[in-house]
Order: sequence, then C-alpha cells, then structure tokens
Amino acid sequence: MNAAPTAERLSLLAGLLVLMLATVPRYLAGGYENRLSLITIALAVVAAVAIMNWRMLDKGERARLPRLGKRLVASLVAGLALMGLWHVLFTAWISWQLLIAHGATLGLLLHALWLGWRPVRQQG
Repeated sequence: MNAAPTAERLSLLAGLLVLMLATVPRYLAGGYENRLSLITIALAVVAAVAIMNWRMLDKGERARLPRLGKRLVASLVAGLALMGLWHVLFTAWISWQLLIAHGATLGLLLHALWLGWRPVRQQG
C-alpha cells in the first residue's frame, strides 16, 4: 500500500482530532476515566499520524490546506448548528457536552462527504 499523503487526508485527520477533543468534556462530566484514558491514547496516535502526514506533504498539497481548513471549520459549525436544531425540535434538552460531541461528529461526516463529492462532467 503506497498511498501518497494528500491535503484531504490531513484535513480529515484534523477533523478527527477535533472530534476526539470534543468528546473529552463528556467523559470528564460523566466520570468515565477508562474512556478518557483510551481517547487520550487515541489522540496521541492520531496526532502522530497527522504530523507524519504533514511532513510527507509536498508544497502543492500544503498550499491547499488553508482552503480545506476553512471547509472543515464550516462543516463543524454546520454540524453543531444542525445537531442543535435537531435536539431542540425532537429531543429533550441534553447536556452541552453531548451536543458538541454530536455536532462534531456530524460536522466531520459532512466534511468527509463534501470532500468525496465530485460534480458529474458533461459528455460532449
């Protein structure tokens, strides 16, 4: 497997780091020390992989990162807003810790779908 690192993969890794960080308050509030330990280890591993990917990117891929970072932030904000709306309309109030965890999850999913979407080219 000789897949070259891309800016898209690095933006997804950054989103995954944000998602894992968003779950930390939930685990702290709930007293889930074991899960907190596991998420801390996973954070360290994903951060190490992201750093290695960053170092392996060429100049052209690095130049694309600011635009992808903006798309990631937009997706995370949209995910948080959509989950907030969902919980207001369809559920009883939940904790803010759960709201940010769910919002970050939806935001990362939206970002991944946005990266994979390609417009159909016209034949002619």
